Amino acid sequence: MPDHAQPQPVERRLPTEEARELLALVREIAEREIVPRAAEEEAAGHFPRELFSLLSASGLLGLPYDSAYGGGDQPYTVYLQVLEELAAARLTVALGVSVHSLSCHALAAFGSEEQRAAHLPSMLGGGLLGAYCLSEPSSGSDAAALRTRAVRDGESWVIDGTKAWITHGGIADFYTVMARTGGGGPKGITAFLVPGDAPGLGAAAPERKMGMKGSPTAQVHLDGVRVSDARRIGAEGRGFTIALAALDSGRLGIAACAVGVAQAALDAAVAYARERRQFGRPIADFQGLRFLLADMATQVEAGRALYLEAARLRDEGRPFGKQAAMAKLFCSDAAMRVTTDAVQVLGGYGYTADFPVERFLREAKVLQIVEGTNQIQRVVIARHLAGPESR
Repeated sequence: MPDHAQPQPVERRLPTEEARELLALVREIAEREIVPRAAEEEAAGHFPRELFSLLSASGLLGLPYDSAYGGGDQPYTVYLQVLEELAAARLTVALGVSVHSLSCHALAAFGSEEQRAAHLPSMLGGGLLGAYCLSEPSSGSDAAALRTRAVRDGESWVIDGTKAWITHGGIADFYTVMARTGGGGPKGITAFLVPGDAPGLGAAAPERKMGMKGSPTAQVHLDGVRVSDARRIGAEGRGFTIALAALDSGRLGIAACAVGVAQAALDAAVAYARERRQFGRPIADFQGLRFLLADMATQVEAGRALYLEAARLRDEGRPFGKQAAMAKLFCSDAAMRVTTDAVQVLGGYGYTADFPVERFLREAKVLQIVEGTNQIQRVVIARHLAGPESR
């Protein structure tokens, strides 16, 4: 590939020199440790646990959290751009970091001082990997209908149930689990921090997925899992509120991941269009293709601007739920369009596994589904605009 066809790093507006050095570190790790093995490991369904140990040692698994507990003290505008860079290298890695951060949110935001001091340092920088357990086989979008139950037994809780679609299911070191402790509906749910080696906790075989084959997604079974009351996060019955608060932030992570995948697809399409020659000249000279690339680039830039604006609201302590839903909706839809167009730019080659764009397309699809389908994002946005639906 000619030098002029090499994609240029995204120009980023970063608040500090520390943030610029952080993004440079992420790019170095991506180029050295992630990109060279991404296609092979995805095809083999290999999860790079050793890479997550490196990310943890480099301080990249706790970026948006308090340094007093081992976090990186980085604003969300910086953390999300790190996710974007990782997603452009390999979505399995970026989504893994996003889910880990989501799994830490409940304890960091709603745990007691004693709980944070006891658990957060190892969760954020001790090489551990987390999983977030809300969905169940019969309650996905209707998360408040979950059936997993926790029953009080003295100073402990005994948890029984099955969680579904759990990223890192079966390999996580800890699970943030939402379980029913009271009556039906959202007010009967409580959050718990469950160790990955707790007796009675197990996982089914990983799901066989269209894409993201290197990222294990599995049902998690809790069969009489006993945890102490000291591992209950927040007050009894507050778990659904805790879960939704985490998802607002998690949706921004998905938006950033989507932009990263779209950027990688755009870079591959531009590079190919400059190199591939037909009718005696590069196909990038043809107006129909030039306009297609221009539209792809515009969607990537628009998505980046949208998720960063939502992140600024979060960093300022202002409500950002509507904007998070908008960012997740737009960015993941844009990623699907951009990756589809990237395959078209490459033509027959784009449909083969010899080029990465077919993998990007398969990976983009899941981002329209995870952490609230895009139909649910539209419900959330509409509620912010028009209020709750009439009953």
